[in-house]
Amino acid sequence: MKADEINALDPARTVVVATGNAHKVAEIEAILAPVMPGARFVALGELGDFPDPVEDGETFFDNALIKARAAQAETGLPMAVADDSGLCVDALDGAPGIYSARWAGEHGNDAANNEKLMAQMSAVPEAERTARFHSSVVLVRGDKVLCGEGDCEGVVGFEPRGDGGFGYDPLFLPNDTPGKTMAELSPDEKNAISHRFHALEDLSAKL
Repeated sequence: MKADEINALDPARTVVVATGNAHKVAEIEAILAPVMPGARFVALGELGDFPDPVEDGETFFDNALIKARAAQAETGLPMAVADDSGLCVDALDGAPGIYSARWAGEHGNDAANNEKLMAQMSAVPEAERTARFHSSVVLVRGDKVLCGEGDCEGVVGFEPRGDGGFGYDPLFLPNDTPGKTMAELSPDEKNAISHRFHALEDLSAKL
């Protein structure tokens, strides 16, 4: 989308979603649209090829805010929403946490990240393998900031299972779906219990 096309968008109604993932946009829109009547949710990736901001925050909220502010600055539109999420493992003192996507050194290398998780959890007994996916979703409107927080509680499995999802999904067994990893759930099943779903519900209640 060219600059003049961005300028043609109604700034009072357009919400830029800091992602190129159409599925994520649909998930966010489904929950926030009812409390933001008339809003149009548009993926940042549809508006241009913008560089990824440096996510150097100390918390999920910090990094979500960095992404939302960057989307504002890059498009010139006043409303933006972004999320940051990751896996927090109790036996690892909350790691990989905000470093989840790049824990093994290369951003987005799911196989390497899962191998590292299995290695670090290899001696941890079943009763001590508790963990949670956490999500922080930030909505900025001009200078105002709202945030929703959500968790999906579960345990880390001993071996990966399932072909769906991404990231640590093959190793994470949510408490809400006993016996199934996140990667063995359908998209609808995952969306109904996910950390992002809970964070969006929390944010929706504040709007």
